[in-house]
Amino acid sequence: MPGRIIGLYALALMDRDGPVYGYLISRRISERTGGAWSPGAGAVYPALRALVDRGLARSGGGGRRREYRITAAGRVALRRLRRESLSAGRSAPDLSVLWADVVGRRDLGPFLLHRLRRTIRALEAQSGRHAESPAARALRRNVLRELAAAQRRIAGDRRSPRVPGEGSR
Repeated sequence: MPGRIIGLYALALMDRDGPVYGYLISRRISERTGGAWSPGAGAVYPALRALVDRGLARSGGGGRRREYRITAAGRVALRRLRRESLSAGRSAPDLSVLWADVVGRRDLGPFLLHRLRRTIRALEAQSGRHAESPAARALRRNVLRELAAAQRRIAGDRRSPRVPGEGSR
């Protein structure tokens, strides 16, 4: 899975930003994960080679830095992946249970609670970046709605969630 996510992330970077190179991908992953993961050349370059072998990217450039560019087939594959992911209402598989085993956490409850807290902090930071934008207000509203719904489910109450601070509609 790590090689695949690196390749998919590299394709997304190529699609959005243009040509990329191995160190740039590693640096962007490190930045995006807050330094929690910084894949080395032994993970990045095989992922890039696999993209080239599958015709999803092409490599070029000389000298010390080999650049990789997305191909038309890569754009099609990325669009298809995004469309299928969105239309099915799903995202990447949640590998929390596997990760809990890797780090030696047999009791999933505290592990998942820790991940939830980290996710909530990330959502708080995201909604605070542009606090007054419509997107940030919608994010806060949706987060509060999901938290209220989760609270009701955990408590065994099946009524529809009501978000604090919102009037009836």
